[in-house]
Amino acid sequence: MLKIITQPNPILRKKSVEISSEIIKSRGFKSLIASMVKTMVKTDGVGLAAPQIGKSIRLAVINSKDGVLCLINPKFTKKSWACELGQEGCLSIPGVFGKVKRHKKISLTYCDKNGKKIKLTAGGMMARVIQHEVDHLDGVLFIDKAEEVEKIQNNK
Repeated sequence: MLKIITQPNPILRKKSVEISSEIIKSRGFKSLIASMVKTMVKTDGVGLAAPQIGKSIRLAVINSKDGVLCLINPKFTKKSWACELGQEGCLSIPGVFGKVKRHKKISLTYCDKNGKKIKLTAGGMMARVIQHEVDHLDGVLFIDKAEEVEKIQNNK
């Protein structure tokens, strides 16, 4: 299990660098992806971006109903005009939630864990999660965009 970095660590505010195809093909990189997936699942996360584990690279994993989506070097190609407010939280900002305005529908290109270029269009919750994770890769946190931010007290 990887250690999740929490706010105010400066790495969460850094723009991540693209990952080369040589690195994508490496055994160490595949192992990093597996560790990120394990960490995301164990912490009940919907997604996990590399900066959240201290790596400033353009990599995020997302838990979808069709299995784990691995986004390497994601780039948006289209965003709908229509936006909607929705509740968000983040493993790097524990106990804090807020309503964030996101595009209802997005299209993007990315590489999968084998380095294959993929085009994807997503709507609803999936579009929200992808935008949240790509924000991490750009050094943006949901609290930067959120309205009605609230802290949930943990009664332990």
